[in-house]
Amino acid sequence: MSKTKRKKLCLAGLLIGVMFLLSGCTAFDACTYTQAVLDVSYKNQTEDYMEITGASQEEADEIFQRNLDTTMQDFKSMELSGELEENYRKLFEEIIKQVNYTVGEAVKEENGDFTVDVEIKPVLLFDDTYEEFQKKSEEYAASITSDVMEGAEMPSDEEIQAKVYQIYYEVLQAGLEAGPHFGEAEKVTVHIQKTEDGVYEIPSEDLKTLDASMISQEKLADL
Repeated sequence: MSKTKRKKLCLAGLLIGVMFLLSGCTAFDACTYTQAVLDVSYKNQTEDYMEITGASQEEADEIFQRNLDTTMQDFKSMELSGELEENYRKLFEEIIKQVNYTVGEAVKEENGDFTVDVEIKPVLLFDDTYEEFQKKSEEYAASITSDVMEGAEMPSDEEIQAKVYQIYYEVLQAGLEAGPHFGEAEKVTVHIQKTEDGVYEIPSEDLKTLDASMISQEKLADL
């Protein structure tokens, strides 16, 4: 698997470029707004987001599903079976919902904008399962070598790729079922800015920072 595809598997950049808007109001609650944005994005919990922003159920649901679509984009061109592709989508949906965050108090700036500190404990599932994935991949490679030496036909690149992704899926699924671990808490400061149109938004740069902190990919980053 290439470095780019590994990062896709780790859900990196899940919310890149996504912004959340709220019509201007006289009693804006930055903490509640931030909580609602995170909940709809990672937990697929839509009720508070709909109430605060006025979004429809369909619009709120689309936020979470669009994130999954982005994560699954690479799989569309890899000739994986429909079943395995769907299994990954369901797996990633469950992984995303495991993220651990706590929204702190809001601070209002002199210009009317807000900052909110979010405490994040990163999911360690990908780091924790990496060595097991490597082990099983090496075992599969060794089995191919052994079979070919005994006269078996060398599997195609597509077959090898599909098998490796099946192995990775099984390793991640087992880790998720065992219960993911979390890293040490880290703080991310989110800015909530009022635009010229009188709506509040979280800048895309802050969303990128939040997303990068939610799921650790420390071991994969060096590949």
